[in-house]
Amino acid sequence: MSTDLHLSRRERQIMDVLHARGEAGASEVLEALPDPPSYSAVRALLRILEEKGHISHRDDGGRYIYRPQVSHKAASRSALKRVVTTFFEGSVAQAMAALLETADTEIPEPEVRRLRQIIDKARKEGR
Repeated sequence: MSTDLHLSRRERQIMDVLHARGEAGASEVLEALPDPPSYSAVRALLRILEEKGHISHRDDGGRYIYRPQVSHKAASRSALKRVVTTFFEGSVAQAMAALLETADTEIPEPEVRRLRQIIDKARKEGR
């Protein structure tokens, strides 16, 4: 399952809340949303996300507690892929250049070495 395929803006916002908190009830999700919809709309969206397989719930004394079914790492990669596709014409180089050109702080040498290792590995793998 793609972690954000066919998710509306509001569904992605709810997923962001659940990933940030690990798990949450409908009222906690509602409080964390920007320009929140009604409580019943949040409950409906949670039900839809569960039907799509993105979240699951457990019963906590009559209150449903929701949690993501996809790891934060997988969701992060999916979101980044969406940003690269949407804003950088699918170009990883353009996305990296934008990040490096707008960085507010200097990149520490250990991070530079790690980036070089990642690039070298990708080249060896033919990417």
